[in-house]
Amino acid sequence: MSFNLGAFIIGLLILAAGGACVIFYRQIAENLAHGVSSYDHVKLFGIIAIALGFLVMTNLHTVILEWFFGLIFPGSK
Repeated sequence: MSFNLGAFIIGLLILAAGGACVIFYRQIAENLAHGVSSYDHVKLFGIIAIALGFLVMTNLHTVILEWFFGLIFPGSK
């Protein structure tokens, strides 16, 4: 596993977008979703985006994807 600048920058952008969703969840839910009933959904999507951004930023997504597809398609390497 080696450092990948492109994955780091993309992960950082995903991390920032998820953080913005968590910080501004009320405005996002009121303007783009169905209001008060979706506050928790918007925060959950933001937290999931933060976790995904961290995985991409540290380049761990390739390890997880190789493991997952190795389970589905054994011996494909």
